[in-house]
Amino acid sequence: MSASFPNLFAPLEIGAMTAKNRMFLSGHQTLLVKNAVSGPDHVAYYEARAAGGVGLIIIEVATVHDSIVHFAGGTIDASKDACIAGYRLIAEALAPHDCRAVAQLFHPGRQLYDSVDGSAPVAYAPSAVPDERFHIVPRPLSQPMIQSIVAGFGDAARRVEASGIDGVEIVASHGYLPVQFLNPQLNLRSDDYGGNFDNRLRFLREVIADIRAKTSLAFTVGMRISADDLSPDGLDLEAVTEICVALDGEGALDYFHVTAGTASSLTGSTHIVPPMFHDTGYTAPLAEAVRARVERPVFIAGRINQPQIAEDILASGQADMCCVTRAMISDPEMPNKAKAGALDDIRACIACNQACIGHALRGFPLSCIQHPESGRELAYGRREPADTPRRVIVVGGGPGGMKAACVAAERGHRVTLFESASRLGGQVLLAQGLPGRAEFGGLVTNFTRELERAGVEVVLEREVSRALIDDEAPDAVILATGGRARATSLKNCEGAHVVDGWDVVAGRANVGQSVVIADSRADWVGLGLAEKLARDGCRVRLCVNGYMAGQMIQQYVRDMWLGKLNSLDVEIVPMSRLFGADSGSVYLQHTMSGEALIYDDVDTLVMAAPAEPNSELEAMLDGIAAEIHVIGDCLAPRTAEEAILEGLRAGLAV
Repeated sequence: MSASFPNLFAPLEIGAMTAKNRMFLSGHQTLLVKNAVSGPDHVAYYEARAAGGVGLIIIEVATVHDSIVHFAGGTIDASKDACIAGYRLIAEALAPHDCRAVAQLFHPGRQLYDSVDGSAPVAYAPSAVPDERFHIVPRPLSQPMIQSIVAGFGDAARRVEASGIDGVEIVASHGYLPVQFLNPQLNLRSDDYGGNFDNRLRFLREVIADIRAKTSLAFTVGMRISADDLSPDGLDLEAVTEICVALDGEGALDYFHVTAGTASSLTGSTHIVPPMFHDTGYTAPLAEAVRARVERPVFIAGRINQPQIAEDILASGQADMCCVTRAMISDPEMPNKAKAGALDDIRACIACNQACIGHALRGFPLSCIQHPESGRELAYGRREPADTPRRVIVVGGGPGGMKAACVAAERGHRVTLFESASRLGGQVLLAQGLPGRAEFGGLVTNFTRELERAGVEVVLEREVSRALIDDEAPDAVILATGGRARATSLKNCEGAHVVDGWDVVAGRANVGQSVVIADSRADWVGLGLAEKLARDGCRVRLCVNGYMAGQMIQQYVRDMWLGKLNSLDVEIVPMSRLFGADSGSVYLQHTMSGEALIYDDVDTLVMAAPAEPNSELEAMLDGIAAEIHVIGDCLAPRTAEEAILEGLRAGLAV
């Protein structure tokens, strides 16, 4: 047990199993599953977290019935015996690290939004109540099909136990099938599975009983449930607490895993993977309310990105175990570092959602913008020392250059990083200046510490020229010079007050009372500028050359931002292309109809345009003897994710 974290590193009995500490990895879609079974990439992902010291891993959802399509081929199918071998690989990989494992069992009910061939499958639910988010109208379940699904849960649990995994977790959270039976707004049945409280609880009771009947007494069975759906058609904390109390009294469950939100609405879905707009540990009061009424251990999930936060939650009695999923996607070694007291070395998750849930919802394996090794453990999980130490210069102290320098130095190279500004960070320093985005600056904090640990020499306020490179005579140069604000090419703007969005964020622009933002990026910049200027008291019209504002960013981040802008009375104009401006008006075209969109009484036109690559040094170094690698925005303007991934690859390549 750690003296600094006496609660966090205390063991916990959960049914017949004991977790060595109070940190767990919650079930989350990795898209590392191939052909519906766990394989080498999937196993390596979990093994890295077990080696990092986590006490319990809850393996991502597995389907239990042939009525389900969920990330076709990319989700474990526990309705077939073929799943056993894959689960066994996970159990064997975790065993040497004294890490317990539980597998999630899942039926989405009406939230069936995936397909095997592009056509929409039939979704089944207690009643034919459509959902708000995916606009799915389900078919009511017959009683024989209900019994078939119940048996599917039990049979899946039997297979999980046969593999050597310690237990299962029933997914009754986020508006999926079990809670659709529990919710009187969604369950309109008049048979034994609808109506009063006991009838609505019948399905879940039968699922638990079938699992217990088909597994041994040594097998752990838990349940994940949203303590508050935070949605107009969802269950609230009072209703969910009564459900937990009833099940706890029956003694068949070993723990309750409390979270928040629902997949069935845009409002509720933002809580599935809460972005940085939410406070850390914000769901703790929900867990506390449930824990006050039940005997079994209560787990909590919801933005716990540092061991100090988890320790405080445990010490205050709000929960018995804390989810550290994204914390360990960002830093698989977080528990080990906490136990060793190396808190400054922890690479804290910034809840950007870009490469974790952002990848998964686009159908790609998860990763992390700060730690692109995540999800790529077999390719990049080991740092092989360089055969021959070399002299390496990195030009540019943005996140890509910082990552490249760290990786090259960790491999034994002698590395100097040159940055022309007085601070490291590049465009991250601008991003963190927008409302609600201060946590994005954690990228700089984390990488600065990694530079120190790796022994990288950092030289600030130094422009790099061909002459400097010649004098240094490096073996390799990594160019991470980034991008710069794009010079406006707009010809029809005589007399207009036009400023760049970068200058607005940096406080270098004089902005009038009435503003039009010409957003040709359709990402976080336009949204952030609109919020900032609206909070500054401006009248803001956000004109986006895209289907919607924030089209290019992860939906939970975007949707929360759109709600903020609505509350701030920001007018959003999608599908609008900037044409020109004068002293009081801005002229745009609708991107499809070509019709004019004219906005009068405008004091300032703010440009939110893509960056231009800063590639002059690359041209100057043409013909140099040193090995050259070009990464990030100076290669092609994109995001921090690509810059950091390319920094990793460059650091491994030199």
